[in-house]
Amino acid sequence: MYGKTRSGIGLPSLCDDEGILLSKPGGGKYTDAALNGRLFTACNQTHVTTSTTFHATFTGLAIVNPTGSGKLFIMHEFNYAMMDSPTADTNLSLAIAPVHAGYTADITVRCTRWGHATSVAIADAGASITASAGTIVKHVATLGTNITTDLLQANTVIDLGGQIVVPPGYVICTETLLASGDVMLFGFMWEEVDE
Repeated sequence: MYGKTRSGIGLPSLCDDEGILLSKPGGGKYTDAALNGRLFTACNQTHVTTSTTFHATFTGLAIVNPTGSGKLFIMHEFNYAMMDSPTADTNLSLAIAPVHAGYTADITVRCTRWGHATSVAIADAGASITASAGTIVKHVATLGTNITTDLLQANTVIDLGGQIVVPPGYVICTETLLASGDVMLFGFMWEEVDE
């Protein structure tokens, strides 16, 4: 397959290992997905507490891939920040669970090529759900306090590298063993591709 430059010169097209046309060589590792409108992000807009492991009242950040969406969510990045010390020493993990009707879109999902495409995802900071048979798929951090002072910790970005793929009918969400208190901020970045 050949393309042409604006001056009419024929050039071979550049494709990735799966035959997907690369729109522009160079840039960062997510440039092509961003330029083609396949890369999306969602972040808490205000700080939240975390729910305890698979609690029926979910709080944190959940990215829902609705049943029948026809898309796979390839998770590339997770990030978190703390506004203050957590109320309890706890862990922070990512979990996958079946979708429940309690999740609603209370955070706007954005295409990283701003305004270019619309996601099928639902991003939710809190929901009443049936405490389900979710599974922790990645431990991310230990959150704790210093005996004498408040905890000061830099914001943390976790490169998931596409190793977690969320199919239709499932949700990826934050989980902690003990509630953190109202101090956490979370974000996800993912790519949406056809099933």
